[in-house]
Amino acid sequence: MYHYRSVQFLIRADGDFKWMVPISIATASQPTKVIEKLVLDQPSVSVTVSAADSEGIKINPGTVGFYRVQYSSEMLEALLPGIRDQVLPARDRLGLESDMFALAKTGQASTVDVLKLIEAFENETDYTVWMEIATNLGLMGVLLAETDCRPHLRGFVKQLFTKVYKKMGWDMVENESHLNALLRALAIRVMGRNGHEPTVEEARRRFKAHRSGGDQLPADLRNAVYLIVLTHGDEDTLNDMIAFYKEQDLQEEKDRIQRSLGAIQDPALIRKVLEFSMGEHVRSQDTVFVISGVTGTKQGREQAWEFLQEKWSELHERYSGGFLLSRLVQSCTEGFATEARAVEVEEFFKNHPAPAAERTVQQSLENIRLKAKWLARDGESISQWLKEKIQL
Repeated sequence: MYHYRSVQFLIRADGDFKWMVPISIATASQPTKVIEKLVLDQPSVSVTVSAADSEGIKINPGTVGFYRVQYSSEMLEALLPGIRDQVLPARDRLGLESDMFALAKTGQASTVDVLKLIEAFENETDYTVWMEIATNLGLMGVLLAETDCRPHLRGFVKQLFTKVYKKMGWDMVENESHLNALLRALAIRVMGRNGHEPTVEEARRRFKAHRSGGDQLPADLRNAVYLIVLTHGDEDTLNDMIAFYKEQDLQEEKDRIQRSLGAIQDPALIRKVLEFSMGEHVRSQDTVFVISGVTGTKQGREQAWEFLQEKWSELHERYSGGFLLSRLVQSCTEGFATEARAVEVEEFFKNHPAPAAERTVQQSLENIRLKAKWLARDGESISQWLKEKIQL
């Protein structure tokens, strides 16, 4: 049975701009067959299309148009089967998640709707799609860092990645694609960083063998394993990893290790990593990346920001003429999510001007305040949904 459905399109823009936007429409069951085309050449227009009952409508099939698509909760719900069954092509699955997450950040879509959408990706097989999801869930982890639902988010992430983790396993398959190798490393890293105990134990076992000269870790897995071991490690772990770093002859391997050191969780050990970043064993141009590696946790972000302020004169003198100063400022500031932190960052750079990083400072302030508004707007509903979904 078919029925007619009305879809409204509108242009959102600041100023007196006029855009001609080509739009195509398909259904979720036949996402490559365009059933309607139009050119949006006025502020808004309504189009009526014919589709089967409960059929999802996919705007911008193939994700070829350079615009975001906002779906209502009902329209989004109708597209979920196409994601679960992978009837929608990978490019459309990626575009759908990317659009909705971007709109949620700015308050134009419900973050809970986005979480429901992400939940439908449990059968996903495409590396690029998983990488986008992992990145966005990482940003959500930053957003929720100071809330009591952060453990529930970790549980949600582990639940979501379980199937792909089991499918990919730990060992490479003969003649597998490079993207599959990357997907394996991503799944292992996500599961381990979020506290999946079997993954943590396997990472420790494999690192021990690698460290002692036994079975060597494939290059694709080394970064993931180093991060997991350090995330769940202690002082002995950190000392051993630093010693391992000093033993390396190849700079590529040194880079993997030094960028992982900041995954350590204990505050005293985070400080040790920060001090190590400016010591004789780290090249000047690599210090920024060691410090940036610390900012993956709430405690690490706070200590990296304190360290930047404490060592500002030295760091500013060292990097004032290049892009590394901007990279350092960005990594040490943009992870915050409160207005109080925005004011603190703003005041510091008023008193310590950094012309080379001025634009970066403004971008960081914008990102901090965006997250603060996002949390104030959706924090309670996100927390409620996660707590209902994940019972600890």
